[in-house]
This record gives sequence, C-alpha cells and structure tokens, in this order.
Amino acid sequence: MGDGEALQGFSHKVAHSESGLNESDWIDGEPHSDKQGVKRIAGPGCNVTAVTLAFQPAVAEGLVDYGDILADLAVGYSGAGKNPKRPGLLAAEAFGSATPYSVGGVHRHIPEIVQNLMHASQAGAVNGRCEEDPVGMTVAFTPILVPMARGILAVVSARLSDKGMTLDNEGIRSVWHEAYRGERFIRVLDEGCMPATAAVLGSNAAQIQVAVDRRAKRLYGFAAIDNLDRGTAGQALQSLNLALGLPEEQGLTTIGVAP
Repeated sequence: MGDGEALQGFSHKVAHSESGLNESDWIDGEPHSDKQGVKRIAGPGCNVTAVTLAFQPAVAEGLVDYGDILADLAVGYSGAGKNPKRPGLLAAEAFGSATPYSVGGVHRHIPEIVQNLMHASQAGAVNGRCEEDPVGMTVAFTPILVPMARGILAVVSARLSDKGMTLDNEGIRSVWHEAYRGERFIRVLDEGCMPATAAVLGSNAAQIQVAVDRRAKRLYGFAAIDNLDRGTAGQALQSLNLALGLPEEQGLTTIGVAP
C-alpha cells in the first residue's frame, strides 16, 4: 500500500480485468490544464486544488526550494466532511472557534498535492524553465478549521531558490500572470489586494496572489476558493465541458453569490 492509499484508508486501484483500464488512463482534473477531448478525468480534492493553484507557477518556474514547501489552509467546516467520529464539527462547537485537524503529515490530500506540484515541476523542466529535479519534494500541510460554512484560503510558501532570488518582485508576479493568462475562472489580483473567501462563494472562481518576503527569503502564494464549487462540483463540470467539447464556462459562474 502506497502513501496515498495509506492516508486515504482504502485502495483505489482500477479493476483492470473488469474495466480494461489502467490507472495511467486517467488524468488529474485541474481543468485549467489542457483537457480538450480527454474522457477520463479524476477530480482533485478541494485542498489539493487550493494549494496547486496558489503555488504551481513557482514550482514550474523553479523559483523555490522543493524540499521546503509549507501549506497552511483555513478551511470551512464543510471541507472537513461529516464523519460522526470526528469531534468539533457541530455548529455549537465550531462557532467562534478555530482548530487544526489531520496534522503531522496524515492528511489524505498530501500525496495528491505532491503529485500535482511534481507534475508542474516536470512540465517546467520539459519547457526549459526549470532545471531542478523534483525528487525529494516535500509538503508540510496543516489544515485549520475556521468558523465559516464553506471556503478555503490557502497560504503556501517556500524558500526562494537561486533563480528566484535573481528576479525582482515584478518579475515574480509576471510568472503568475503568464501561468494563468486567458483563464476564465482564475484571477491574479492586483498587488496588495489579498484573496477573500467571501468573494468567491458559490462560484467556480479562484482568487490568487503572490508575495515575496526578502528578509526571510521566502516566496508566498495565496488562493481563495469555494471548496464546494471550485474545489469539487464546479471544476468537475468545467472538466466535463472541456471533455465534451462544450464551452468551458457553460453552467458555471465567476461571481460569488452564496450567502
């Protein structure tokens, strides 16, 4: 049993004899990557989506130390599921309180986060933008339940690499702008404007920001999404639209409308 299966608590291997499919026939469901004509898409988790959107430009461009990635996420209570064995999920317990959960490297989304960031690194290497080997990539992931029903705010950081240190702040920001150029549902905010979960609730949108701490030599990526929409159903529908050759935005909105 691999790390992913151990953290998930079950095996997800495809029954080849019954379906005739291999696991390699499925691709990750981050819909902003090229999915046109693909028929078998595996939807990523909500935390995975937030971390990937916040930080994959840094990894693909080789701007950070791959062995020093920290991801702290403020997560609405719907993001923690409805397992009756998990304490602290009742409204009376959640109101006015924040608490971490699944800490110490046991969260089931960690292998998927690492997988996505490794794919970003490998894609960057193929395109000549990144020279570092992603082997040894680690992600220290801490989700924190906060008193809101839905939404995720991801704060992801890592030490700047030598390449990252050579770029000024505007050069680093341009990496994010280029990575998400033309993406209907992803907005890289103006400098100094931070993502907010309230602005994306009920939509398939993602708000993204990047910042540099020169004193600490760290690069920060931020993302705000609705875990129930962009993090789950919305991006599944977006992937379905792309797979079927339909308009990518059909049935989806970028306007936060949830109360």
